[in-house]
Amino acid sequence: MTLVERFFKYVSFDTQSDELTGLTPSTPGQMIFAEYLKTELEAMGLEEISLDNYGYLFATLPANTDKKVPTIGFIAHMDTSPDMSGKHVSPRIVEKYDGKDILLCKEDRVILSPEMFPELLDHKGEDLIVTDGKTLLGADDKAGIAEILTAIAYLQAHPEIKHGKIRIGFNPDEEIGEGAHKFDVEKFGCDWAYTMDGGEVGELEFENFNAASAKVTFKGRNVHPGYAKHKMVNSIRIANQFISMFPRHESPEHTEGYEGFYHLIGVNGTVEQTTVSYIIRDHDRSKFENRKTEVEHLVRKINSEFGEGTATLELKDQYYNMREKIEPVMHIIDTAFAAMKAVGVEPKVRAIRGGTDGAQLSFKGLPCPNIFAGGLNFHGRYEFVPVQSMEKATKVIIKIAELVASK
Repeated sequence: MTLVERFFKYVSFDTQSDELTGLTPSTPGQMIFAEYLKTELEAMGLEEISLDNYGYLFATLPANTDKKVPTIGFIAHMDTSPDMSGKHVSPRIVEKYDGKDILLCKEDRVILSPEMFPELLDHKGEDLIVTDGKTLLGADDKAGIAEILTAIAYLQAHPEIKHGKIRIGFNPDEEIGEGAHKFDVEKFGCDWAYTMDGGEVGELEFENFNAASAKVTFKGRNVHPGYAKHKMVNSIRIANQFISMFPRHESPEHTEGYEGFYHLIGVNGTVEQTTVSYIIRDHDRSKFENRKTEVEHLVRKINSEFGEGTATLELKDQYYNMREKIEPVMHIIDTAFAAMKAVGVEPKVRAIRGGTDGAQLSFKGLPCPNIFAGGLNFHGRYEFVPVQSMEKATKVIIKIAELVASK
Protein backbone atom coordinates (compact mmCIF):
# COMPACT_ATOMS: atom_id res chain seq x y z
CA MET A 1 0.00 0.00 0.00
CA THR A 2 1.05 3.58 -0.60
CA LEU A 3 1.24 6.18 2.15
CA VAL A 4 -2.09 7.73 1.13
CA GLU A 5 -3.80 4.35 0.75
CA ARG A 6 -2.73 3.44 4.26
CA PHE A 7 -3.99 6.71 5.66
CA PHE A 8 -7.39 6.42 3.94
CA LYS A 9 -7.75 2.88 5.27
CA TYR A 10 -6.83 3.84 8.81
CA VAL A 11 -9.27 6.75 9.09
CA SER A 12 -12.11 4.40 8.15
CA PHE A 13 -11.84 2.93 11.66
CA ASP A 14 -13.85 4.70 14.36
CA THR A 15 -11.37 4.97 17.22
CA GLN A 16 -12.57 7.87 19.36
CA SER A 17 -11.45 7.45 22.96
CA ASP A 18 -13.76 8.05 25.93
CA GLU A 19 -12.51 9.07 29.36
CA LEU A 20 -15.75 8.00 31.04
CA THR A 21 -15.53 4.25 30.45
CA GLY A 22 -12.63 3.54 32.79
CA LEU A 23 -11.41 0.84 30.40
CA THR A 24 -8.18 0.34 28.43
CA PRO A 25 -8.61 0.73 25.57
CA SER A 26 -11.46 3.04 26.44
CA THR A 27 -13.49 2.11 23.35
CA PRO A 28 -13.82 -1.17 21.39
CA GLY A 29 -13.03 0.46 18.04
CA GLN A 30 -9.44 0.97 19.11
CA MET A 31 -8.92 -2.74 19.66
CA ILE A 32 -10.55 -3.52 16.30
CA PHE A 33 -8.09 -1.14 14.65
CA ALA A 34 -5.17 -2.63 16.60
CA GLU A 35 -6.09 -6.12 15.42
CA TYR A 36 -6.20 -4.88 11.83
CA LEU A 37 -2.77 -3.27 12.20
CA LYS A 38 -1.44 -6.50 13.69
CA THR A 39 -2.44 -8.38 10.51
CA GLU A 40 -0.68 -5.71 8.44
CA LEU A 41 2.50 -6.03 10.51
CA GLU A 42 2.38 -9.80 10.06
CA ALA A 43 1.91 -9.44 6.31
CA MET A 44 4.96 -7.16 6.21
CA GLY A 45 7.03 -9.90 7.82
CA LEU A 46 7.96 -7.95 10.94
CA GLU A 47 9.13 -9.77 14.05
CA GLU A 48 8.33 -9.77 17.78
CA ILE A 49 4.75 -8.72 17.08
CA SER A 50 2.63 -8.48 20.21
CA LEU A 51 -0.82 -7.10 20.99
CA ASP A 52 -1.77 -7.14 24.66
CA ASN A 53 -5.21 -7.02 26.25
CA TYR A 54 -4.94 -3.26 26.70
CA GLY A 55 -4.48 -2.56 22.99
CA TYR A 56 -0.73 -1.89 22.95
CA LEU A 57 0.75 -3.16 19.70
CA PHE A 58 4.52 -3.64 19.33
CA ALA A 59 6.65 -4.99 16.48
CA THR A 60 10.27 -5.12 15.34
CA LEU A 61 12.16 -4.46 12.15
CA PRO A 62 15.42 -6.38 12.71
CA ALA A 63 18.77 -4.71 12.17
CA ASN A 64 20.44 -5.25 8.80
CA THR A 65 23.95 -4.38 9.97
CA ASP A 66 26.52 -6.17 12.11
CA LYS A 67 27.53 -2.92 13.78
CA LYS A 68 26.46 -2.32 17.35
CA VAL A 69 23.66 0.19 16.91
CA PRO A 70 21.23 1.58 19.53
CA THR A 71 17.68 0.26 19.36
CA ILE A 72 15.31 3.10 18.55
CA GLY A 73 11.52 3.25 18.42
CA PHE A 74 8.78 5.10 16.59
CA ILE A 75 5.43 5.52 18.33
CA ALA A 76 1.97 6.76 17.32
CA HIS A 77 -1.46 6.58 18.93
CA MET A 78 -4.50 4.84 17.47
CA ASP A 79 -7.31 6.84 19.08
CA THR A 80 -8.88 10.06 17.86
CA SER A 81 -10.20 12.91 19.95
CA PRO A 82 -13.55 12.70 21.77
CA ASP A 83 -14.12 16.32 20.77
CA MET A 84 -15.80 15.38 17.50
CA SER A 85 -17.12 12.29 15.78
CA GLY A 86 -14.59 10.04 14.08
CA LYS A 87 -17.26 7.72 12.67
CA HIS A 88 -17.80 7.40 8.94
CA VAL A 89 -14.87 9.67 8.11
CA SER A 90 -15.07 10.53 4.43
CA PRO A 91 -11.79 12.12 3.31
CA ARG A 92 -10.98 13.51 -0.11
CA ILE A 93 -7.92 15.03 -1.74
CA VAL A 94 -7.91 18.62 -2.95
CA GLU A 95 -5.20 18.42 -5.58
CA LYS A 96 -2.79 21.31 -6.14
CA TYR A 97 -4.60 23.59 -3.68
CA ASP A 98 -5.17 27.00 -5.28
CA GLY A 99 -5.26 29.13 -2.14
CA LYS A 100 -9.02 29.69 -2.21
CA ASP A 101 -11.88 28.58 0.07
CA ILE A 102 -12.54 24.83 0.19
CA LEU A 103 -16.20 23.83 0.46
CA LEU A 104 -16.27 20.86 2.82
CA CYS A 105 -20.03 20.43 3.21
CA LYS A 106 -22.51 22.18 0.94
CA GLU A 107 -25.65 21.46 2.97
CA ASP A 108 -24.17 22.83 6.20
CA ARG A 109 -22.07 25.52 4.49
CA VAL A 110 -18.86 24.31 6.14
CA ILE A 111 -15.94 26.09 4.50
CA LEU A 112 -12.22 25.64 5.12
CA SER A 113 -11.02 29.16 4.44
CA PRO A 114 -7.56 30.76 4.51
CA GLU A 115 -9.25 33.81 6.02
CA MET A 116 -9.94 31.77 9.15
CA PHE A 117 -6.99 29.40 8.80
CA PRO A 118 -4.13 31.37 7.16
CA GLU A 119 -1.80 28.37 7.49
CA LEU A 120 -3.60 26.94 4.45
CA LEU A 121 -1.65 29.33 2.28
CA ASP A 122 1.62 27.74 3.40
CA HIS A 123 0.48 24.68 1.43
CA LYS A 124 -0.64 26.32 -1.78
CA GLY A 125 0.07 24.00 -4.70
CA GLU A 126 0.08 20.91 -2.50
CA ASP A 127 -2.44 18.07 -2.26
CA LEU A 128 -4.59 18.48 0.83
CA ILE A 129 -6.56 15.66 2.45
CA VAL A 130 -9.68 17.19 3.98
CA THR A 131 -12.90 16.07 5.68
CA ASP A 132 -16.48 16.25 4.40
CA GLY A 133 -17.24 18.78 7.14
CA LYS A 134 -19.12 16.33 9.34
CA THR A 135 -16.31 14.60 11.24
CA LEU A 136 -12.74 15.13 12.21
CA LEU A 137 -10.15 13.64 9.87
CA GLY A 138 -7.99 11.55 12.17
CA ALA A 139 -4.58 12.74 10.99
CA ASP A 140 -3.97 13.01 14.74
CA ASP A 141 -2.51 10.44 14.79
CA LYS A 142 -3.30 8.07 11.96
CA ALA A 143 -0.99 10.13 9.77
CA GLY A 144 1.77 9.14 12.19
CA ILE A 145 0.88 5.45 11.94
CA ALA A 146 0.81 5.60 8.13
CA GLU A 147 4.17 7.38 8.03
CA ILE A 148 5.86 4.89 10.35
CA LEU A 149 4.67 1.82 8.44
CA THR A 150 5.44 3.39 5.06
CA ALA A 151 8.96 4.17 6.26
CA ILE A 152 9.41 0.62 7.56
CA ALA A 153 8.23 -0.81 4.23
CA TYR A 154 10.73 1.45 2.43
CA LEU A 155 13.59 0.24 4.61
CA GLN A 156 12.57 -3.36 3.91
CA ALA A 157 12.62 -2.67 0.18
CA HIS A 158 16.01 -0.89 0.34
CA PRO A 159 18.44 -3.08 2.28
CA GLU A 160 21.30 -0.86 1.11
CA ILE A 161 20.13 1.59 3.80
CA LYS A 162 21.75 0.20 6.93
CA HIS A 163 19.88 0.48 10.21
CA GLY A 164 19.80 -1.01 13.67
CA LYS A 165 16.89 -2.71 15.36
CA ILE A 166 13.77 -0.58 15.09
CA ARG A 167 10.79 -0.99 17.39
CA ILE A 168 7.28 0.15 16.47
CA GLY A 169 4.67 1.01 19.09
CA PHE A 170 1.01 1.86 18.57
CA ASN A 171 -1.01 2.70 21.67
CA PRO A 172 -4.59 3.58 22.64
CA ASP A 173 -6.09 6.50 24.55
CA GLU A 174 -3.54 9.27 24.04
CA GLU A 175 -6.32 11.81 23.55
CA ILE A 176 -7.63 11.24 27.08
CA GLY A 177 -4.17 11.42 28.62
CA GLU A 178 -3.77 7.70 29.24
CA GLY A 179 -1.74 6.57 26.24
CA ALA A 180 1.41 5.85 28.23
CA HIS A 181 -0.22 4.54 31.41
CA LYS A 182 0.04 0.87 30.50
CA PHE A 183 2.87 1.20 27.96
CA ASP A 184 5.44 -1.47 28.92
CA VAL A 185 8.71 0.42 28.45
CA GLU A 186 10.84 -2.56 29.46
CA LYS A 187 9.11 -4.82 26.95
CA PHE A 188 9.43 -2.18 24.24
CA GLY A 189 13.17 -2.34 24.82
CA CYS A 190 14.52 0.84 23.21
CA ASP A 191 17.38 3.18 24.00
CA TRP A 192 15.14 6.04 22.94
CA ALA A 193 12.11 6.67 20.73
CA TYR A 194 10.19 9.35 18.85
CA THR A 195 6.46 9.95 18.81
CA MET A 196 5.22 10.91 15.36
CA ASP A 197 2.43 13.11 16.67
CA GLY A 198 3.28 16.72 15.93
CA GLY A 199 1.58 19.12 13.57
CA GLU A 200 3.19 21.38 10.97
CA VAL A 201 6.17 20.27 8.90
CA GLY A 202 9.44 20.68 10.77
CA GLU A 203 8.07 20.58 14.31
CA LEU A 204 10.52 19.02 16.73
CA GLU A 205 9.41 19.14 20.32
CA PHE A 206 11.04 18.13 23.56
CA GLU A 207 9.28 20.55 25.90
CA ASN A 208 5.66 20.39 26.97
CA PHE A 209 3.39 21.69 29.69
CA ASN A 210 3.42 20.48 33.24
CA ALA A 211 -0.21 19.55 33.74
CA ALA A 212 -2.72 19.09 36.54
CA SER A 213 -6.48 18.84 36.86
CA ALA A 214 -8.55 20.56 39.53
CA LYS A 215 -12.13 19.66 40.43
CA VAL A 216 -13.87 21.83 43.01
CA THR A 217 -17.24 20.84 44.50
CA PHE A 218 -19.36 23.51 46.19
CA LYS A 219 -22.07 22.57 48.70
CA GLY A 220 -25.19 24.69 48.98
CA ARG A 221 -28.53 24.61 50.80
CA ASN A 222 -31.75 24.62 48.85
CA VAL A 223 -34.81 26.29 50.36
CA HIS A 224 -38.07 27.35 48.73
CA PRO A 225 -37.15 30.67 47.06
CA GLY A 226 -40.17 32.41 48.55
CA TYR A 227 -38.84 31.79 52.07
CA ALA A 228 -35.12 31.68 51.41
CA LYS A 229 -33.85 34.86 53.08
CA HIS A 230 -30.83 34.09 55.31
CA LYS A 231 -31.43 30.39 54.74
CA MET A 232 -30.62 29.51 51.13
CA VAL A 233 -27.02 28.95 50.10
CA ASN A 234 -26.81 28.89 46.32
CA SER A 235 -23.81 26.77 45.30
CA ILE A 236 -24.00 28.09 41.73
CA ARG A 237 -23.41 31.64 42.92
CA ILE A 238 -20.52 30.53 45.12
CA ALA A 239 -18.99 28.70 42.19
CA ASN A 240 -19.39 31.82 40.05
CA GLN A 241 -17.60 33.87 42.71
CA PHE A 242 -14.79 31.32 42.76
CA ILE A 243 -14.44 31.42 38.96
CA SER A 244 -14.24 35.22 39.01
CA MET A 245 -11.31 35.07 41.44
CA PHE A 246 -8.95 33.70 38.78
CA PRO A 247 -6.82 36.16 36.79
CA ARG A 248 -8.80 36.88 33.64
CA HIS A 249 -5.85 36.97 31.25
CA GLU A 250 -4.24 33.74 32.45
CA SER A 251 -6.52 31.62 30.28
CA PRO A 252 -5.91 29.83 26.96
CA GLU A 253 -7.54 32.55 24.88
CA HIS A 254 -5.08 35.14 26.24
CA THR A 255 -1.80 33.19 26.32
CA GLU A 256 0.82 31.85 23.94
CA GLY A 257 4.38 30.52 23.82
CA TYR A 258 5.66 29.70 27.29
CA GLU A 259 2.77 31.39 29.10
CA GLY A 260 0.78 29.12 31.37
CA PHE A 261 -2.91 29.24 32.22
CA TYR A 262 -5.92 28.09 34.19
CA HIS A 263 -8.55 26.66 31.87
CA LEU A 264 -12.16 26.29 33.00
CA ILE A 265 -13.41 23.21 31.15
CA GLY A 266 -16.67 22.38 32.87
CA VAL A 267 -19.44 23.66 35.14
CA ASN A 268 -22.26 21.45 36.36
CA GLY A 269 -24.57 22.51 39.11
CA THR A 270 -27.78 23.12 40.99
CA VAL A 271 -28.52 25.25 44.03
CA GLU A 272 -27.62 22.28 46.24
CA GLN A 273 -24.29 21.35 44.61
CA THR A 274 -22.06 22.68 41.83
CA THR A 275 -18.84 21.29 40.40
CA VAL A 276 -16.30 23.21 38.36
CA SER A 277 -13.38 21.61 36.54
CA TYR A 278 -10.11 23.22 35.55
CA ILE A 279 -6.92 22.14 33.87
CA ILE A 280 -3.72 23.86 35.00
CA ARG A 281 -0.77 24.25 32.64
CA ASP A 282 2.71 25.79 32.74
CA HIS A 283 6.06 24.94 31.18
CA ASP A 284 8.01 26.20 34.20
CA ARG A 285 7.85 23.68 37.06
CA SER A 286 8.02 26.29 39.84
CA LYS A 287 5.28 28.40 38.23
CA PHE A 288 3.24 25.23 37.79
CA GLU A 289 3.54 24.46 41.50
CA ASN A 290 2.60 28.07 42.31
CA ARG A 291 -0.54 27.74 40.18
CA LYS A 292 -1.64 24.68 42.12
CA THR A 293 -0.94 26.50 45.39
CA GLU A 294 -3.07 29.42 44.19
CA VAL A 295 -6.04 27.12 43.52
CA GLU A 296 -5.72 25.74 47.05
CA HIS A 297 -5.57 29.30 48.37
CA LEU A 298 -8.77 30.31 46.54
CA VAL A 299 -10.59 27.28 47.91
CA ARG A 300 -9.54 28.26 51.43
CA LYS A 301 -10.86 31.80 50.83
CA ILE A 302 -14.26 30.42 49.83
CA ASN A 303 -14.38 28.24 52.93
CA SER A 304 -13.33 31.18 55.10
CA GLU A 305 -16.25 33.24 53.78
CA PHE A 306 -18.98 30.61 53.54
CA GLY A 307 -17.93 28.05 56.11
CA GLU A 308 -15.54 25.13 56.24
CA GLY A 309 -16.54 22.32 53.91
CA THR A 310 -18.37 24.58 51.46
CA ALA A 311 -15.69 23.92 48.83
CA THR A 312 -13.68 20.72 48.44
CA LEU A 313 -10.79 20.33 46.02
CA GLU A 314 -9.51 17.32 44.08
CA LEU A 315 -6.12 18.26 42.62
CA LYS A 316 -4.21 15.74 40.51
CA ASP A 317 -0.97 15.98 38.56
CA GLN A 318 -1.32 14.60 35.02
CA TYR A 319 2.14 14.85 33.43
CA TYR A 320 5.35 16.86 33.53
CA ASN A 321 7.63 18.71 31.13
CA MET A 322 9.82 16.12 29.41
CA ARG A 323 12.65 18.62 28.91
CA GLU A 324 14.30 17.60 32.19
CA LYS A 325 14.54 14.02 30.90
CA ILE A 326 15.64 14.92 27.35
CA GLU A 327 18.40 17.42 28.19
CA PRO A 328 20.83 14.72 29.45
CA VAL A 329 20.49 12.91 26.08
CA MET A 330 20.34 15.84 23.68
CA HIS A 331 22.06 13.77 21.00
CA ILE A 332 18.64 12.29 20.18
CA ILE A 333 17.40 15.80 19.34
CA ASP A 334 20.55 16.47 17.34
CA THR A 335 19.90 13.31 15.32
CA ALA A 336 16.32 14.31 14.51
CA PHE A 337 17.48 17.84 13.67
CA ALA A 338 20.13 16.49 11.30
CA ALA A 339 17.66 14.07 9.70
CA MET A 340 15.24 16.89 8.91
CA LYS A 341 17.96 19.06 7.41
CA ALA A 342 19.19 16.12 5.31
CA VAL A 343 15.78 15.63 3.68
CA GLY A 344 15.15 19.33 3.08
CA VAL A 345 12.95 20.09 6.08
CA GLU A 346 13.71 23.16 8.17
CA PRO A 347 13.49 22.14 11.85
CA LYS A 348 11.16 24.18 14.05
CA VAL A 349 12.12 23.47 17.64
CA ARG A 350 9.29 24.65 19.85
CA ALA A 351 7.55 23.89 23.10
CA ILE A 352 4.28 21.98 22.97
CA ARG A 353 1.36 23.92 24.40
CA GLY A 354 -0.14 20.64 25.47
CA GLY A 355 0.97 17.14 26.33
CA THR A 356 2.17 14.07 24.52
CA ASP A 357 2.67 10.39 25.25
CA GLY A 358 6.36 11.13 24.90
CA ALA A 359 6.30 13.21 28.09
CA GLN A 360 4.95 10.37 30.20
CA LEU A 361 7.19 7.83 28.48
CA SER A 362 10.23 10.00 29.16
CA PHE A 363 9.43 9.93 32.87
CA LYS A 364 9.00 6.16 32.65
CA GLY A 365 12.58 5.82 31.42
CA LEU A 366 12.14 6.07 27.64
CA PRO A 367 13.38 9.44 26.32
CA CYS A 368 10.84 10.28 23.66
CA PRO A 369 10.69 13.65 21.87
CA ASN A 370 7.96 14.46 19.37
CA ILE A 371 8.25 14.88 15.59
CA PHE A 372 5.75 16.38 13.15
CA ALA A 373 3.17 14.17 11.46
CA GLY A 374 1.97 17.00 9.21
CA GLY A 375 -1.67 17.51 10.14
CA LEU A 376 -3.30 20.79 11.11
CA ASN A 377 -6.50 21.95 12.85
CA PHE A 378 -6.72 18.75 14.88
CA HIS A 379 -9.85 17.61 16.73
CA GLY A 380 -12.46 19.13 14.44
CA ARG A 381 -14.14 19.26 11.05
CA TYR A 382 -11.51 21.68 9.68
CA GLU A 383 -8.65 19.21 10.17
CA PHE A 384 -6.48 18.61 7.11
CA VAL A 385 -3.13 17.11 6.19
CA PRO A 386 -1.04 17.81 3.08
CA VAL A 387 0.15 14.65 1.35
CA GLN A 388 3.56 16.26 0.87
CA SER A 389 3.87 16.84 4.63
CA MET A 390 3.23 13.16 5.31
CA GLU A 391 5.84 12.25 2.71
CA LYS A 392 8.39 14.48 4.42
CA ALA A 393 7.66 12.89 7.80
CA THR A 394 8.20 9.47 6.26
CA LYS A 395 11.58 10.58 4.88
CA VAL A 396 12.60 11.90 8.30
CA ILE A 397 11.91 8.50 9.90
CA ILE A 398 14.02 6.74 7.27
CA LYS A 399 16.86 9.23 7.66
CA ILE A 400 16.87 8.97 11.46
CA ALA A 401 17.25 5.19 11.19
CA GLU A 402 20.11 5.66 8.72
CA LEU A 403 21.91 8.30 10.79
CA VAL A 404 21.73 6.30 14.02
CA ALA A 405 23.36 3.33 12.24
CA SER A 406 26.02 5.50 10.58
CA LYS A 407 27.16 6.90 13.94
